[in-house]
Amino acid sequence: MERNKAVFLDRDGVINHDPGDYTRSLDEFHVLPTVFQALKQLQDAGFLLVLITNQGGIAKGQYTHEAVDEIHTSFVASCAEHGIVITGIYYSPHHPDFGESLSRKPGGLMIEKACARYNIDPSLSWMIGDKARDIEAGNSAGVPGIQIPVNSDLIDVVPQLIADHD
Repeated sequence: MERNKAVFLDRDGVINHDPGDYTRSLDEFHVLPTVFQALKQLQDAGFLLVLITNQGGIAKGQYTHEAVDEIHTSFVASCAEHGIVITGIYYSPHHPDFGESLSRKPGGLMIEKACARYNIDPSLSWMIGDKARDIEAGNSAGVPGIQIPVNSDLIDVVPQLIADHD
């Protein structure tokens, strides 16, 4: 059976504007300018789209699971309006100040779970993030990564992602 290829995407700083600490609510969630165009091109090139995000603010009491779910529900609906399907969303609510977790990046467990659930071939896939831990998470799951500057234009890396897997 043929396996799928995917682009795993960090959220804050890649999908939405990272204010520097936490995106605590839907009011603070602002999708970056080229994101929908980039995601559409990746989807059209045959990639599944999977969000992989640390949300340590939950462990710190900064916001709730419900606030994260509201943000993700809104983002998925906005993507749908652009003809984009988000295959999966994985987040870790843990923070090292409050205990260790295998799910938190730089660990690759969230990516490994998505690969298993959606029959994704890591070697045909990419991890896009704005921090070294995003790339480390991809590498630990066998997924090559590209680190982009925080709050930069996602569209800038799309040609490379598509060209390398044609």
